[in-house]
Amino acid sequence: MIRFERLDIDVPGCLNSDTKIWIESVLQTYQRDTGSILFVFCTDESLLKINKQFLDHDYYTDVITFNKSVNENVISGEIYLSVNRILENAAVLKIDFSQELHRVLIHGILHLIGFNDTSEKEREEMREHEQISLSLLPIN
Repeated sequence: MIRFERLDIDVPGCLNSDTKIWIESVLQTYQRDTGSILFVFCTDESLLKINKQFLDHDYYTDVITFNKSVNENVISGEIYLSVNRILENAAVLKIDFSQELHRVLIHGILHLIGFNDTSEKEREEMREHEQISLSLLPIN
């Protein structure tokens, strides 16, 4: 089950049941089943606190993922997203907020699947998988 919840900022209105179906279809392309996936929307400050507390990182980020999967076939986890950071990234990249939001959503899912982005090579691979996943989005 996929859920969208708010911590201290509203869930973006462009997210709906079609978004959940898209995420499930992405998981299926990686031969994964959907477990319990919670997307939590928050402000920069809230995500910074989470970043400091759990990862010992003192910087803003757009997404933090906590893998709760019991096995690699059923994907479960919590994905925290900064709406402020996504808005700023969209403005810097000169793209629509919804497009950047969907990229960050799927970025979190890819982390749950097992993709990382700590090295340049991993970041390139992550971008490729993001693009493939975004191409499956019916509202492109």
